Amino acid sequence: MGEPKIDAVDVIQEQWRRERPDLDGEAMAILGRLGRLSVVAAEKIEAVFTAHGLQRGEFDVLATLRRAGEPYELNPSGLADTLMMSRAGMTGRLDRLEQAGLVRRIADAGDRRAIKVALTDRGLHLVDIVVTEHFENETRILSVLSDKERKELDRITRLLLTDLEREG
Repeated sequence: MGEPKIDAVDVIQEQWRRERPDLDGEAMAILGRLGRLSVVAAEKIEAVFTAHGLQRGEFDVLATLRRAGEPYELNPSGLADTLMMSRAGMTGRLDRLEQAGLVRRIADAGDRRAIKVALTDRGLHLVDIVVTEHFENETRILSVLSDKERKELDRITRLLLTDLEREG
């Protein structure tokens, strides 16, 4: 969709070319742009959650429960594992969501000592609204790219991510 404009990374890269022409700044430029893109996109993405009174992590809990399918419930440790967070951090999130009436803790029918976390009707309604806006927002963020460019970006970022994650 046209050539990109000069950005702050170009300025930094030019300064390094001037000061250290012996260094290849291509990787720094690409990773610098990916890092900046992550920050700027996160701000636009989080604006959708904030408009509905949610923090990103709270949305993540609601969305994880929603993706689980009916009856939209999981145990707290499974939620914590899925979201890669501590049990204590999950407890705090669940407390806030329960206080807001978006989730409820219920006894696990299979183990009376355990509990499950379930979406309330209000939580289900809210997450369906927010996830719709979230998907639309992400599509809007990528709208500058053609279908072909989006597919290529997806392929490249997947390749890079799987390689880095494999390295540990």
